[in-house]
Amino acid sequence: MIERHLKPRLIEALDSAPAVALLGPRQVGKTTLALEIGETRPSLYLDLESPSDRAKLADAEAYLGAHEDELVILDEVQRAPELFQSLRGIIDRGRRQGRGVGRFLLLGSASIDLLQQSGESLAGRISYLELGPLDALEAPAGTTDTLWSRGGFPSSFLASTDASSFRWRQDFIRTYLERDIPQFGPRMPAETLRRLWTMLAHNQSELLNASNLARALGVDGKTIARYLDLLVDLLLVRRLAPWHRNEGKRLVKSPKVYVRDSGLVHALLRLGSLDDVLGHSVAGGSWEGFVIESLLASAPEGTEASFYRSSAGAEIDLILTLPNRDNWAVEVKRGIAPKLERGFHHACEDLQPTKRFVVYSGTERYPMGADIEAISLPELSGVLQAVG
Repeated sequence: MIERHLKPRLIEALDSAPAVALLGPRQVGKTTLALEIGETRPSLYLDLESPSDRAKLADAEAYLGAHEDELVILDEVQRAPELFQSLRGIIDRGRRQGRGVGRFLLLGSASIDLLQQSGESLAGRISYLELGPLDALEAPAGTTDTLWSRGGFPSSFLASTDASSFRWRQDFIRTYLERDIPQFGPRMPAETLRRLWTMLAHNQSELLNASNLARALGVDGKTIARYLDLLVDLLLVRRLAPWHRNEGKRLVKSPKVYVRDSGLVHALLRLGSLDDVLGHSVAGGSWEGFVIESLLASAPEGTEASFYRSSAGAEIDLILTLPNRDNWAVEVKRGIAPKLERGFHHACEDLQPTKRFVVYSGTERYPMGADIEAISLPELSGVLQAVG
């Protein structure tokens, strides 16, 4: 069992809010974490993809009312959006009777329907948390390269061989394309979505160019926007926003796009082992996306992420704006002897960040001059977690 560092925050949220929504892609470990917490208190688990469990909720208020002294865990809750109206009434009655917190833990595989429904019905009654794949701080020491190559889905990372990990990820992608994505949005051709997903993997960490994607797929720009929005809502793709607060500079306005799990990047490109990844041109962009996801998973709640790029060539891969409004500049380099380009120094002159780091593949932390430190991904993740 790998300990997830979201667990204390989830327990705290349950102890302070009537309902908590734990969001994340399928197979990321939401159910395992929820059941682990359920073992520490009276609880009831219902899987809303199970016909028998859904049948129990035909009269939701009566059934859930009979379990008012338990934490009710509702898995795949977006399958039953009609429940939210009932949950609101149950929560409000419980508040009047002195049972105001820890009533419901809602697990959802996407933000799309869950956020819409709970926003309409449970405003002021629900707290949101996101559980991503395993990150560099959660994986055992010395396994960062394996985590990068296989990705952070537990079944993929913990597989007995690279081949079995690769097969798991291929099956995961197929299941999403053929079953899960059609469930959440308008009917879209699975092959077109696979091609889009694969193109995004090829262009990992690049600026979004929707017109090029549209031409390559033979669709219009609005279709690309709709497909991309769906992948973002399914928590499979991240759009990293450009920095926009320096009005004296001509800054890039397009977002960067990342397939959020590095293992899925490699599976989409049919790279089955670490050696395959290291020999492919995507290695740098894949490592950058992997670092960004790990750092954001460890950052304090409320941290904002962006990148900086000016038309003059000044560039920073990641800017973390912490809740205290300090800006940390992070440059990402794959290799054990990182070298910085002039663009990073020029960007730091523009922004004057509080801290400056270069995340690289080595393990030693050392100064690189001009208040810049080279640091490993696990160590910087630990620094961020300590700030929170």
